[in-house]
Parts: sequence; C-alpha cells; structure tokens
Amino acid sequence: MAKLAADAGGVMAQTTRLTAAQALVRWMSVQRVELDGADKPFFAGVWAIFGHGNVAGIGEALADIGDALPTYRAHNEQAMAHAAIAFAKANRRERAMACTTSIGPGATNLVTAAALAHVNRLPVLLLPGDVFASRRPDPVLQQIEDFGDGTVSANDSLRPVSRYFDRIARPEQILDAAPRAMAVLTDPAMCGPVTLAFCQDVQAEAFDYPDAFFQRRVWRQRRTRPDAMELDALVEAIRCAKRPLIVAGGGVLYSRAEAALASLAAETGIPVAETHAGKGALVWDHGQALGAIGVTGTSAANRAAKEADLVIAIGTRLQDFTTGSRTLFAGKLVQVNVASADAIRHGALAVVGDAREVIAALAEQLRGWQAPDRWQAANAAAVADWNRSFDAATMPTGRLPSDAEVIGAVWRQAADDAIAVCAAGGLPGELHKLWRTKAPGGYHGEYGFSCMGYEIAGGLGVKMAEPEREVFVMVGDGSYLMLNSELATSVMLGLKITVVLLDNGGFGCINRLQQSTGGRPFNNLLADTRHVTLPPIDFAAHARSLGAAAEKVSGIAALAEALTRAAAATTSYVIVIETDPALTTEAGGHWWDVAVPEVSASSEVVAARARYMASIKEQSR
Repeated sequence: MAKLAADAGGVMAQTTRLTAAQALVRWMSVQRVELDGADKPFFAGVWAIFGHGNVAGIGEALADIGDALPTYRAHNEQAMAHAAIAFAKANRRERAMACTTSIGPGATNLVTAAALAHVNRLPVLLLPGDVFASRRPDPVLQQIEDFGDGTVSANDSLRPVSRYFDRIARPEQILDAAPRAMAVLTDPAMCGPVTLAFCQDVQAEAFDYPDAFFQRRVWRQRRTRPDAMELDALVEAIRCAKRPLIVAGGGVLYSRAEAALASLAAETGIPVAETHAGKGALVWDHGQALGAIGVTGTSAANRAAKEADLVIAIGTRLQDFTTGSRTLFAGKLVQVNVASADAIRHGALAVVGDAREVIAALAEQLRGWQAPDRWQAANAAAVADWNRSFDAATMPTGRLPSDAEVIGAVWRQAADDAIAVCAAGGLPGELHKLWRTKAPGGYHGEYGFSCMGYEIAGGLGVKMAEPEREVFVMVGDGSYLMLNSELATSVMLGLKITVVLLDNGGFGCINRLQQSTGGRPFNNLLADTRHVTLPPIDFAAHARSLGAAAEKVSGIAALAEALTRAAAATTSYVIVIETDPALTTEAGGHWWDVAVPEVSASSEVVAARARYMASIKEQSR
C-alpha cells in the first residue's frame, strides 16, 4: 500500500508499506550491474533452504516476487553457498547470488562456505534467519545462548568469515544495511561474503519504506588507476631488469585483463607464470606462457622464478603454494594489486591499482622495450622441455592410471571452451600443472581454502554462469563422499555437468604428504583406517540414485569411450575410474613448508626433520 510521508526535512515522499523481508527482496531485485555496455541483475537469484526463522518471512517474500528474483532449492546449506560462490567466480565477481537459511544448523552450515568466499575474495550475500529481536519467546528452537552475552546467536559464528556483518533488528535498518552490503560485494578491494543476520520477527514486521529505495540502481566496476610515482618505479625496475617475470593471479581474471596481459607479454617478451587463481590468464600455448608456478608449478615456471631478477606479481596474495613457502623468489619483488593490504606483502614494492589499468599503462610506457633475447630463449627452451614432461605424465601406461593420465584423457576430448572444476586433494595440484587452458575461464580451481566438497556444488554454480560451456568436475572419492548432494540439484535444474570421479581408496594426497614427512600410512587411505570391513562403495550406483547417468570404467581407453557417451548425454553424467593413490607427477613442483616433529621415535621422521631443517634455511623473512 502506497502513501505519502514526510521525510527528515519535512518534504512529502511516496512510501510503500512492506514487511522488512519483502522490502529487502524487492530492493535486491532492482540492483543491476553494467556488463559490456548493457546492464543485468546483479543478483542472479537466491538459494534457499527454508526452516525455522526464514520460511514465514523471507520465504513469503521470495514466493511473492517470483522470477524477478528466482529462488533455487538445494539439499545442503554449505553446498548451495558453494554453488553461489562458484557462480560469482565464473562471472569474474561481476554478478552474485544470495543464500538464506534457518536460524540454527542451517546458519552454521554456512560458515565453511563463507570462509571459502572470504579467502578467495568472492561475493555472496548470506541471509540466515536469526532469533527474535523482541526476545519474547526466548530461548527459541535452535537458539544458541551465551550466558555471558545476551546479544549472541549462532550467526555470530559468521562474523570472522564475513567482510561485512550486520544484524537486522528493526525493519528500517535495511535502508542502511542493504546499500552497505552492496558496496562491499561490488568493491574490488573489499569484495567478499556479506552476512545480514535477519531476526525472524523483524522479517515479518512492516514499515513505510520510501519508494526511492526501490529505484533501479546500476553498479559499475571500479577501476583504480595506479599512482604515477608507483607506476614510474615499476617501469624503471622493468627497464633495468635482465630476467623479469610476471606472476598472474586471480586479480588478472577478475579485472578481465587477460587480453591486455597477453598483448603485453607478446610485445615485451616478459614470461608469465600463473597461480591457481590466475590459471588461464594466458592460453596454454601463448609464446610467453610458462604455466603454473610454485609447489604445484611447472619446471619452466619454477626455473624462471628462481632465476628472475624481478618478479612482478599481479593480482595475487602470493600465498605459500605460490612462493614455495617463501623459498622460490630470489629477485626484487613488485606487487600490483587493487588491495593495498595485498600489495605490500613480502616487503614488495607496492603498486596499488586495477590489474587492467596497470597493464595498459605498462604497455604504453614500455612500447619498444623487450626482455633480453637470452632470457626469452631460455624460457622457450624450458617450456619445450616441460611439454615433453607433460606428454610423459599424461600418456597411458597400461597400469592402474595416475591422476595425470586421467587428466590427459579428459583434456584431449574436451571442447576448446570446456571448463575444468576442482578443489581439494591431489587433483588441484595435478590440474594446476597439467590442464592446458584453451580459452579464458577454462580452469576453475578453488585452492585458496582448498575445501573438500566444493567440487560438485561448484560445478553446478559454474554451469549456471556458463550454461553453453561443457563443465567437467574432477573429484576424488574422499571429496565426493563429503558432499555430493547437489548432483541431484543439477539434474533437477537441467544443468548438466560431467563428473569424473577418481577413486583411489581414500585421501590419497594426504597419505602421500604423510609419508613424505616421515609418517607411516595411517588413517588416510581406507585400508589404513580402523575398520572391521571395508565398505564396497558403488559410486556409479549412488550417482544413479541421485538421478544422474553413471558408469564405472577400467583404464584410460575405456574412460575415453565413456567421455564420448557423456558428451552425448542430456543429463549430468558421472564416470568412476579407479586410480593409483601413490602416483603423482614427478616433473615440476617445489618444496612446501609442512612442519615435521622435532622429536620422534621413528627414524623416518627424524630423517624427515633433518631434511626439513635444511629446507627452511632457504626461507626469506
């Protein structure tokens, strides 16, 4: 119901009486983002599992608004948030989704996903129900109580993993909280999860909202230009360098700077290595592409990192997998980042700015300059050597396949614009090294939080963002068992993903790590756990029970045939293949700091400790 009301200055303004939930949902539906000269809804929809605390308020509002803000039902709160986060990542942070849950376990199930979004700087709006603001019926069903703090609820567990947290305890508070949330979700430097804990009684309370609140607003990506002095210092450092190296991070992709980077690398001859988040910044066969860097890097990229006298990191936090726990880079370091907190890491020369803006400025100021021929020739030779290692690792051997052999088979049959999705375990390391990205966005790895269970839900989110592209979810049996429910959701929504499930009998990656640090196989592979009988898990039958098509194959040749059948299928398709848990690609790679016990009765651990102490001497401080 619309009516006139006086604002703070006494001016009459048109208002509409709505519940707080109805007002928030209506506001979300009119937030837009400009993409390629046209505007689209910023919120592509809301994932919802209704329960105590959100079914009557937010649930009623979402049902009423319909397709103006579509609602999607999932099977697990963490998984639906993973899907929302993957959607945002695939959209380069330009669009996002929201998630709403009940006040208790539904809310706490969001914590892991929120942490994942926080680490990876990805936008998602979390709308968990909360306790009664009035406190009249306290304690209510599912309420968490802190006897020393009456303001605490289960949602406070989301505070440390939210970029912005607010509790909506009065209906008019969304007039301020909602725009603040949107500002964080669309800010390249602050981007991350936002939590609006929504008290359940307040969701249903009405207020006369100004109609101006519901006017369509278009948000545009902010592109921070670099400071002239910082840019000049970078240009001078490059011109003086004999062996410069660019490390491309996720910020290159989020800025849509891959074309600019490809041009700069081609014109200057500066080689480019890629982090997990930055993989795909260059197509794999670009003349200056060295591939993955760090602990899971190629031999070509890691050789260049060791020998470079100048490392230019663009859009990356330089976490330990990238730097080899601070043992990989020997030369001068420059950090280009839109976030000043990231730009100053590792004692770097900081250049604060948007990746595309900085790259464009470098291209202009470096016109006519090229890296020395000797440096370019050395990198080309190293890439040729790595390509031989790739062939050796990915070609079938006839034995129980390695992860690398499976990756090679999938890559050979994948369309040029196919997307590989992975998260935790050994697969991200092998894919970082070995998946040859043929088109922008062709690699979707979640390795900031390395979250087991992300893969299938993430693949669903990627497919929602890129429905015309083929999506391959590469997942191990351990991760599949942790969280597979959204396979059923993909079938329900008609969003086909192809899941390649590598069954190595447990947590093969951590089993290898355990042994490399001197430990004996213990509690990682199923055979090494406490058990009476090992369960004969039929993954294909399980996948079929969720509505997907599925089959189990033996060997790489049979996998190739199954991939052909999967490509022709119209529904999500799961291919199960047994792999060797002990095999990993020996070529490439680098040391990673995993602390080894200082005292142990095991001679293997004592020897591993000695190797560890020798390695940490190489770390920079």
